Amino acid sequence: PFGKNWAAYLKNITEEKIAAAQDSLLDLFGMSNLAGLTFLDVGCGSGLFSLAARRLGATVHSFDYDPQSVACTRELRARFFPGDSAWTVESGSVLDRAYLESLGQFDVVYSWGVLHHTGAMWRALELAALPVRHGGLLLVAIYNDCGATSRRWRAVKRLYNRLPAVLKPVMAALVWAFMELREALGHARRLQLGAYVRSLRQYRRNRGMSRWHNALDWIGGYPYEYAGAARLVAFYAERGFAVERLEEAQGLGC
Repeated sequence: PFGKNWAAYLKNITEEKIAAAQDSLLDLFGMSNLAGLTFLDVGCGSGLFSLAARRLGATVHSFDYDPQSVACTRELRARFFPGDSAWTVESGSVLDRAYLESLGQFDVVYSWGVLHHTGAMWRALELAALPVRHGGLLLVAIYNDCGATSRRWRAVKRLYNRLPAVLKPVMAALVWAFMELREALGHARRLQLGAYVRSLRQYRRNRGMSRWHNALDWIGGYPYEYAGAARLVAFYAERGFAVERLEEAQGLGC
């Protein structure tokens, strides 16, 4: 239930987190603002990046398949841009070709950490490109292919989703603690424990997200698919796209 997770996250949203999301978009696109651009948020989730894009001057269209995620995004619009005609929020599926074709064309199509959870990732990757205008920008982030490690991570996610609701927080806390301990020990072996402590303090400045709510997404996000950067680049090259920027994850991340 992605929307339930994001609803909990929104209870503690701050101006600092929103500003971090805005800075993240500007850095990704190499722009000083998004004024005059149309921005499609595919799988808007919490609505944080739709809000960031709107604050940066874009005309925003947000959609998600999950009703609670749609509700989260509508809550942010009501809170920060009540009655705003330049920000549309609605239910929709990236696997629905007719729906995507009905949206028209956009200067920026943005889908971070979404398409690998649809259960049909390659179809989602293909259809997400339909609303990109000629000369526009498509930003996609999906989980990296780490071979056997990715397959083990899929098993963790499958187990989590099969547990009774009362046991899910317990497993999430144990997996999260293991991940944090492994990262801390890795820094300690490199005599960089101070860098790990700083990363904990600065995490909220990275895209404005919450470390715990992201952990719930990593552990529970299912269906779960993945691909390496080279395969993704080749896939979009066949569809007329050229790479403007590529960041390949070190490990399982996006």
